[in-house]
Amino acid sequence: MSDPLPMFPLSTVVFPGMSVPLHVFEDRYRMLVRHLLEEDDPAQRVFGTVAIREGYEVGDHGAQSVYRVGCVLQLTEVDRRDDGTFDIVAVARERLVLEEMQRGSDYPQGLAVVLPEPEVDVPAEVLERARATFTAFRVAMTELQGDPYSGTLPRDPDYLAWTLSALAPLPMAERQSLLEAEDATERLTLVTRMLTEELRAINVIPSLPATQVARTAWSPN
Repeated sequence: MSDPLPMFPLSTVVFPGMSVPLHVFEDRYRMLVRHLLEEDDPAQRVFGTVAIREGYEVGDHGAQSVYRVGCVLQLTEVDRRDDGTFDIVAVARERLVLEEMQRGSDYPQGLAVVLPEPEVDVPAEVLERARATFTAFRVAMTELQGDPYSGTLPRDPDYLAWTLSALAPLPMAERQSLLEAEDATERLTLVTRMLTEELRAINVIPSLPATQVARTAWSPN
């Protein structure tokens, strides 16, 4: 992407395949949504997101306030409310690397390039271990507070890696490390280790899982 991309930094890490519901109330982001709706082709209603680093505000610290790796989002649903705010849904597509954050005249913009996914042959043992670990985690979480996932796990290694990354209840920095992992093999290895550590924490204190981050039910598109 050589042209500036509208940017909507969020206080969470988004992974490809996720549906992201947002209530848009700030003036600058309402202008961003209106800008996207001027595009006739729905496939071109895209903007970028990166996670805001803890302890920062985007307007005060610019590029220091956000991680560099994020996702391209496509606007898929819009509900314009009477008070001028919007309820929207966007679907995360490919990853991006933010090269420069710009204020823009109406809403934040950034210079970003798409980060292609390398094609790798994920070893069968890595896939089996990831599936087994998530199954154990799912059973433990279901007993505590309900099933965290609806549906069956994807067979495709890339989709599986993104799904488990989105479901893993981890602090932001660790979720960001999953987003930045080089390929599906590395990502599945990392998320398996992290879920194993989470299971150990649940077993030590069954009534208090290690973190409440991303513990809502989620289903990929």
